[in-house]
Amino acid sequence: MIREERRNMIDFIAKIGDFHKQELLYMTDAEVEHIYNRTYYLFQEAVE
Repeated sequence: MIREERRNMIDFIAKIGDFHKQELLYMTDAEVEHIYNRTYYLFQEAVE
């Protein structure tokens, strides 16, 4: 995962999810991606 992609995921999760940026900065790429996918899925469900 490239740095910009990770930063965008963290920004989205912090804005929509129940996480603070500081918590996400110390997680692995796989953890951030998993949380992002879950958060994005729930966001899409709420929008529809």
